[in-house]
Amino acid sequence: MQAGKVLGAAAMLVAALAASGCTSIRETRGYIQDQTLMSGVQPGIDNRQSVTATLGRPSFVSQFGDPTWYYVSSVTGRKPFVRPRIQDHSVLAVKFDAAGNVLSAERSGLEQVVYLRPEGDETPTLGRERSFFEDLFGNIGQVGAPGAGPGGGGPGG
Repeated sequence: MQAGKVLGAAAMLVAALAASGCTSIRETRGYIQDQTLMSGVQPGIDNRQSVTATLGRPSFVSQFGDPTWYYVSSVTGRKPFVRPRIQDHSVLAVKFDAAGNVLSAERSGLEQVVYLRPEGDETPTLGRERSFFEDLFGNIGQVGAPGAGPGGGGPGG
């Protein structure tokens, strides 16, 4: 009777471990959002110093156009042996004027994410295709040939 209970408990433990191995792994990447702090950024009231004090350093800063700070947050879910999938994505874009005052604080989400699918495994290039051996041995006899470089020929030429 005791052996049956131990065997049943062991079977339940194995089933629980097997089920937990198939659950999704949740990962947060980028800026960890706090909705209260994010809603505290007010256009016309805040400036760069107050935004830094409230939200911290941005994920990245715009390089062109209006000075804009971006706070990017992404939550992905991944099952074992499968590529991660985005479950939630949020971007807070804080735009500043020349004096450093907040002009706007705009939020966007998963609707703005663009999925790119590359076409094949190779990048198309100009020129002719060369094999591995042509790349490896292609310059034999070219080094030091007449007219190959400045000064004409080989050494001392």
